[in-house]
Amino acid sequence: MSAHRTAVREAILDATVSLAAEHGVLSVNMSDVAASAGVSRATLYKYFPDVQSILQAEHHRQMAGELEQLHSVKAAGGDPRRQLEQVLCIHAMMVHRHHDSAIAAVLQQSGALQHKEQFLEVILRKAADDGTIRTDIAPAELTRFCLHALAAAAQAGSEAEVDRLVRLTLDALEASAPR
Repeated sequence: MSAHRTAVREAILDATVSLAAEHGVLSVNMSDVAASAGVSRATLYKYFPDVQSILQAEHHRQMAGELEQLHSVKAAGGDPRRQLEQVLCIHAMMVHRHHDSAIAAVLQQSGALQHKEQFLEVILRKAADDGTIRTDIAPAELTRFCLHALAAAAQAGSEAEVDRLVRLTLDALEASAPR
């Protein structure tokens, strides 16, 4: 039974994201979600009370995947510069892929950005302590710089452009960067 519930929930989330992408967040309604997911409205309401709660659940699903990636990078340890590069890549790709999605609006309202900021600051502090990145600017300031610089990934035309933004950001963090 649990597998069935999970499959229905996933179908609802997928249908909502698809409808929001196709028609815009404001035009999504519960009837359309139910039809697109292949469930009755009664079934849909057993899972979610409204479209906003579906979007929040989708946000949590996406963030769980990203956080899992971030934590696996952190847990793997190793070279602090490589860790930093991987964390910035994960963040920039998420910004690039989801900047205009319904999820982006939910992300702005949640505490997810603060969590990312705290996570990145820990990685930057470790890299600074290791001498991998500059130490003339506090890790908290560098964190804000990175997040704002990589916000440009939202307008990137390709993943290659996102990669270049990450490289540029890393270059600005280098211990030997001009002062």
